[in-house]
Amino acid sequence: MLRKALNTLIFVLIAGAVAALGYWNIAPDSARQTQQASDDDAVDFYVLGAHTVQFQDDGKLHYRMTADKLEHIKSTDITLIDTPKLDLYRGTELPWKVTSQRAEVSPGGVEVELIDDVRIARTDAKGRPTIITSSRMTVIPDKEYAQTEQAVRIEAANGVTTAQGMKAYLNDGRMILPSNVRGQHEVR
Repeated sequence: MLRKALNTLIFVLIAGAVAALGYWNIAPDSARQTQQASDDDAVDFYVLGAHTVQFQDDGKLHYRMTADKLEHIKSTDITLIDTPKLDLYRGTELPWKVTSQRAEVSPGGVEVELIDDVRIARTDAKGRPTIITSSRMTVIPDKEYAQTEQAVRIEAANGVTTAQGMKAYLNDGRMILPSNVRGQHEVR
């Protein structure tokens, strides 16, 4: 999901890269050597007020993503994102809403690390909310898999479950809570 968003953003930024290459070819050699020495952690492009929409092959909405800022680190090919907000529809009318304070996207968009105030929420067709919160979570978009070793809290219509760590298989709708699992559930 984020991989496709980044691919779209990269396509838009190619024009900027072409312009930068033109400038680089004109710059004197001494300026180039000084710049290369300081480029190890240099941001080679950034986007302010990012907004991306992705559709599935059948035309249904796949996701909508916004972020205050994206920065791409040239030497590591990592993209840093400030306040990402993702509405993941996957062709349905009821999206999963994913937010965090920051995120780091690995090279090629293989993994997304959500950092600080991670919140994943969804309301089902019967109006029942599910909210998952943690301080950090790793998402592998192509496998529709998420995991954390941090404390996690799952609020659902019938109660609250807390645990240390979580493995979530989004396709199957199942979660593994490895340790310190505690639940408070309402009997109906």
